[in-house]
This record gives sequence, structure tokens and C-alpha cells, in this order.
Amino acid sequence: MNQKKNAVRILIVDDEAIVRESLGNWFREEGYEVAVAASGKEALEKLATESWDIYLIDIKMPGMDGLELQRKITEINPQATIIIMTAYASVDTAVSAMKQGAYDYIVKPFDPDELEHLIRNAVERKNLLSENIRLRQKIDEMARFHEIIGQSPAIRRVLEQVSLVAPSDTTVLIRGESGTGKELIARAIHANSPRRYMPIIIVNCGALSEGVIESELFGHEKGAFTGALYRRKGKFELADGGTLFLDEIGDISLKTQVDLLRVLEEKKIFRVGGNTPIPVDFRLIAATNKDLEAMVADRTFREDLYYRINVFSIAIPPLRERREDIPLLVEHFIERFARSMNKPVSGISRDALNLLMSYDWPGNVRELQNAIERAVLVCRGREIQPSDLPLHINDTRELPLGKSLADVERQHIQRILRETEWNISQAARVLGIDRVTLYNKIRKYGLARDGTT
Repeated sequence: MNQKKNAVRILIVDDEAIVRESLGNWFREEGYEVAVAASGKEALEKLATESWDIYLIDIKMPGMDGLELQRKITEINPQATIIIMTAYASVDTAVSAMKQGAYDYIVKPFDPDELEHLIRNAVERKNLLSENIRLRQKIDEMARFHEIIGQSPAIRRVLEQVSLVAPSDTTVLIRGESGTGKELIARAIHANSPRRYMPIIIVNCGALSEGVIESELFGHEKGAFTGALYRRKGKFELADGGTLFLDEIGDISLKTQVDLLRVLEEKKIFRVGGNTPIPVDFRLIAATNKDLEAMVADRTFREDLYYRINVFSIAIPPLRERREDIPLLVEHFIERFARSMNKPVSGISRDALNLLMSYDWPGNVRELQNAIERAVLVCRGREIQPSDLPLHINDTRELPLGKSLADVERQHIQRILRETEWNISQAARVLGIDRVTLYNKIRKYGLARDGTT
């Protein structure tokens, strides 16, 4: 007996006893679980206490006919898979039944091969519906804020704003320093929005050159340029029905700003090399660590685009402004990395935690995450000790008091650059920030390789 078939329950509703008996016996021999009803009324009485995966309903029955029974079953279970049984003379009525939601119909007398094929497809549909429901439940469970760790007033305000704006289709601008978790907030907004069953497409604008971003966003037609061997959909199309998250939007060129503004206003795109307009429907969430107002004043960012994306703004506080969240974040990262590395690390010593609490975290949560990953990796006991933390965090004990935050940051970056012999990539990794941010800070503080400023 087929175990999968045995999990499928079929209800046969027909006023002809010979049909109920012959179909019932056939399905039972095939391994299905079968019940029968001689009328619509009897079927509804059974439905009051049980449910079935597939309903085989005769369309012509005395009293309640198949169409009325179908409507009542669908009211009880909108996902019910209903197959109408009919004679040649009433095929038109069966078609009407399909228009109001029946899965399919089959004409009497039954062709055994056709019936088997029909039931097999109905079982596949039932399995797909069950899987779809399971996936939606999983997405719904994710539509909370499990990944956003913190109980500080600052992070609670951010979550309140996420809850407020998520159910709408409003464009959101997320602002914050590198490493504060802007993508995490964008994902939380999407996961709690009506678009959550559709994709969220993420584009790091800062990582794409001017020559690449147009094709990435708009896609291209075959032969549009050298190397365009195939038609390719762009991010706008891939986000259709869902959310498009443009990270580091302050890095896009003026030309791309014009293109983006046009898409936001017209809700349609043209692939590179294409002439056919393609309608797109997506929600835009943008993020930046730059001062867009200053960029507008400098005319390096279009004012009309700025107002178009800045409908609702969420500012994520840097970690140094919500230090009370550090213990929770540390606990979260220790658990994650201990599990992934299969190490027995379960906590952190008070001295080590005090060091983390006194550090200013220029790389924010990302830098803290990297520090804990390293600490779990090198830890030889169950508790992370100060010696397990990166050297530059231990060095905070030597920082002189009375200096401004900028002075401390400049001194810290200078030290890391010296330790890495000005290897920008390595220094950025140690600091937990990206290379562009590090270059900006080097320019900001006027740092030089010979140690002068």
C-alpha cells in the first residue's frame, strides 16, 4: 500500500449507490482513505465533524445539487480540492462549477486511466497547497523581530517605527552608520508587510560600478551589448510584487538617480537594448550612511529624488548610543558562533564584558559580531576572557581620559592602520567597516602613513 496515498482522504458524494460503491472500492484498493455520502445534506453533516482532502461530487442530485454543495464546502474550506462528476448532457454546468472554483470535472462513465490521472494531479495540488501553507506559516513566524536584538529605548523606538510603516506601501529611507543593521531593518519591514510572501531584492549600490548598475537594475535584452548573450531580468523586475532594497543609495551616480526617479514615477522600465515597456510593482526601501541633505546642497544628489525616497525616515542609533544592548548582543552572538563552530563556549567573563562595554564600536554591531566570532574561535574554555578579544579592544584600557569621541576614533583608526601596515582591506575588516567608510574616515581625520595628521 502506498503510504503517501494513504494520507489522502476522499469524500464521494453521489445519489447513485453503484457509483459510490464502485468508486469507493477502487480508491480503497489504491490506498486512499474513503468516505461516501448519498446527498449534499449527508455530506455537510459529515463535514461538521471531519474534513477531506479531495471531494468527488455528482453535479445532479435530488435536493441540494453539486453546485450548491460546492459553494457550501468552499465556504467552510476555501482550499478544498473539488472534482465534479457529470454526464455528457451537463458538461456546461460542470464548466460553470470550475468557474466558481472547482479543481476539475470528469464525465461519466469514467475512463479508469483518466480518473487515475485526475486524482494523481489532485493529490499533487493538495500537497502543494499544504506546502504553501507551511511556508506561509514559516514566513509569518519570521515576520517578527527575532533578529533585531536589543531592549534599549533607542532600539525600541526603531522597532515602533518599523511596526508603524511596515503594513503600508510607503517608501522608507533608513539612515545610520555602517554596521548598525540597516539591511536587518529593511528585512523586518518587508517581513511584516503585505508583500512578505513575495521576494525582497537587495542591491548594494556602493558595490556596483556605473557601467554595471544600469544592467543590474533594468536587465538587458540579448545582444544589447558585447557579452549580452541572453535576455536577463533586472532587479526591478525581480522585485515585482515584493520589495526592492537599495543599500548605500548615496553612492549612485546622477544618471542612475534620473533613471531611478523615472521608474518610481512611471512604474515601468525598459530593459537595456529593449523598446517594450515593462510594468513593475515594488516597494522601495533605501538606506544610506551619508548626509543626503549636504549632498543635495552640493548638487551631487537630486533634490526631487531625495524627497521621493525620504517619505518615512528611520534613523538607527550607533552602538555607542545604546550600550545597554551590548550584553544581549554578546549573548546572542556567542550562542550563534558556539553552535556553528561546535564549541562549548557559553558565556563571557565580567572583565571581558567590561572591555566591550567601554569600547566605542566605530564599526557598530558588525564590528561587535566580528569580535565575538574571533573570541569564540580562540577561546579555550567555556567563558570568553579579555585575552580572547581583538587586540585593539584590549587597548581601550590604555586610552587617556578627557578626549573627545572623534579624538578616540582617530587614534584608534591610526593604530589599526599602523598594525596592518596600511593594508586598507585588512584594516577595514579589523574595524568592522567597509573600505569606502575607512577611506572617508582617513580623509576626515587627515591621517597619513607616516603618522602625521
